[in-house]
Amino acid sequence: MKLSRARILAILLLLVFAFVGGWILLYPSPDRRNIKYVLWKAGLYRLNLSEAEGEMISDPSRDKLVIGKTKAQLEQRFGDLVPLANAPEYAKLCCRDGSDCDGALFLADGPAPWMIVFRGDKAAELYLIKGC
Repeated sequence: MKLSRARILAILLLLVFAFVGGWILLYPSPDRRNIKYVLWKAGLYRLNLSEAEGEMISDPSRDKLVIGKTKAQLEQRFGDLVPLANAPEYAKLCCRDGSDCDGALFLADGPAPWMIVFRGDKAAELYLIKGC
């Protein structure tokens, strides 16, 4: 029996929908394998930045999103980067007596303070500020 092109296309679409639906059910948010976060990392989806920054916590490859990027590139992806003076209070407490925070910028919208240290005009280190 020969399948028509319309049937082959319908079967392929059904398989794609089943795959995507299974992915969505298997990895709900917040999870670094969530389809929305994966598509956001690839630049194919506009994810709420607060949600994205929260999911970065469990992402082992989160440094690739930041390290080596300029301030302009990071602001395009994450929104405004703020200096310590405008950072969340928790970040200010952690940086109170550390010189690591000099010249660092912070992601403004996330549930946890992310600190980016620059060397020259490129991001060199990314820290999640916790447990200080």
